[in-house]
Amino acid sequence: MLLKRILQTTLALTVALATATSTAHAQAAEEGQRQLLFYNHAYSVVDRETADAIENSAYLREFANFEVRTTTGGGITWKGRYLKGRETYVELFAEGDLPGQDAEFGSAGMAVSTERVGDLATVTQRLQDKGIAPVPYRQTRDFGDGVPVPWFDTIRTFSDPYDAFDGWSMEYCQEYFADPRSDTEPESYPGDVSRERYLPDAYQDHSMRDITGIRIAVTERDLANTVPLLKAGGFNVKSRSGGIVASGGGTTIRLDSVPREQAGLRQIDFALNQPIAAQHKEQIGRSTLTVGPGSRAVWSFDGKK
Repeated sequence: MLLKRILQTTLALTVALATATSTAHAQAAEEGQRQLLFYNHAYSVVDRETADAIENSAYLREFANFEVRTTTGGGITWKGRYLKGRETYVELFAEGDLPGQDAEFGSAGMAVSTERVGDLATVTQRLQDKGIAPVPYRQTRDFGDGVPVPWFDTIRTFSDPYDAFDGWSMEYCQEYFADPRSDTEPESYPGDVSRERYLPDAYQDHSMRDITGIRIAVTERDLANTVPLLKAGGFNVKSRSGGIVASGGGTTIRLDSVPREQAGLRQIDFALNQPIAAQHKEQIGRSTLTVGPGSRAVWSFDGKK
């Protein structure tokens, strides 16, 4: 009798395991299988007080590979404040730094990018298979001589204007890497268009290594436009009360659904190159950067003007 029960239990566990494995494979196939897109960078428009404090912060220059840069691309010029890691970065703007609706407080955007040439085409096909017609666009960069250089190709899941959040996927162009003015690294493998190749290695001289989490409040329509892109890129997207959480590739993306007037950046999580023994809190305008203890830091924004 005991042996029979053991055999029955073993059979039940085997069936359950097989069912779970089959379900997992089916879910992976449904959600896009191999992950092709990874968090690249996000941007947000913060209040002028916070933007000025960021721009003039001596602490941020120690904490991260920090840069204030004016860039010309796609026929427009913008001034950004950048914190750059090994593979990921964030850029912050003050109200009025960008053209049009992007200049408004709370406007934000996020790019997820490929690591290999051709993967953007696969993402495009995945979206088309779901009945979505991606909108392509090529961004160029002007290094100062008036000649646009191909920078990266993008697709979006929408053609209508967004409310406050622009989410897109991208793939760096080989022409950009080939231009010596891009100051990028040689490829590590055939078809290498990775984030690590694009970004400099100066992060090694600072505390910040990479962005491990980003939380942005977006409108319901902007959220609905972004979710299919994340799923097609292979992120594990789960619904949460008031929004979604997308995980994969080392960075967790949280998007909260809010009215337009509450939209904007809320939090950035960082991994550090080395653990910090004692916690340090740095007030930067209307934001607070908490570093340590341990190998992580959290930068919180109150979302108010």
